[in-house]
Amino acid sequence: MDLRGKVALVTGAAHRVGKFIGLALAEAGAHVLIHYFRSSAAVPATLRAIEQRGVRAEAVQADLTRPEGVETVFAAADRAFGGVDLLVNSAANMVAGNVASLSRAEWQAVLDLNLTAPFFCAQAAARSMQARGGGAIVNVSDLGGIRPWARYPAHSVSKAGLIMATQVLAKALAPAIRVNALVPGPVLKPDAWDEARWQAVGAHTLLKRTGSGYDVARATLFLLQADYITGETLVVDGGRQIA
Repeated sequence: MDLRGKVALVTGAAHRVGKFIGLALAEAGAHVLIHYFRSSAAVPATLRAIEQRGVRAEAVQADLTRPEGVETVFAAADRAFGGVDLLVNSAANMVAGNVASLSRAEWQAVLDLNLTAPFFCAQAAARSMQARGGGAIVNVSDLGGIRPWARYPAHSVSKAGLIMATQVLAKALAPAIRVNALVPGPVLKPDAWDEARWQAVGAHTLLKRTGSGYDVARATLFLLQADYITGETLVVDGGRQIA
């Protein structure tokens, strides 16, 4: 798929990995609608950076854990661009929890954003894409979706569910719409970590280093452009999962 002139919606795109993906899409010639919720301070700089690449950029604020939030995002896409051709489900949270004491509310808050929201964003995007002749979706999962993280029970389950949702959506929406998943490894240092801890994580990959947001962005572009790939999960982790 040639991305020039396409309209891409990236959720959670104001900063971190979502921003890298938005910038990569802009460099490939796609117009970008960036979704955000709480990261409003980062939005103006991200919009400017996308527009500097010669494409249109718009932003929309919404809580994707609520049905009206999803409706808000796609209404904005319709107003600004007449719909979407590409969707990257990047918005997520990562909340630790103890299996013995995790509350129902804590469990549900994670699944609402990490699994339910991407599914209903894909549902809404599919309607738009079908009207525009097809499209492509990438769901950003996590290593916790393919390896059990006992300290992050809801997160692991939600991200594993997103991989299965990817396969279900790919089967249901073919052949007009392709759906794939991406599993990043250590690519962006958590804000609360010091550099020594981050480098120690990189040392446990086969490549003996951490990655970057650009690695995830390039992999996302590959999945969006590769016309004969659907229902697949691409791991971008420097070999950490098998190290």
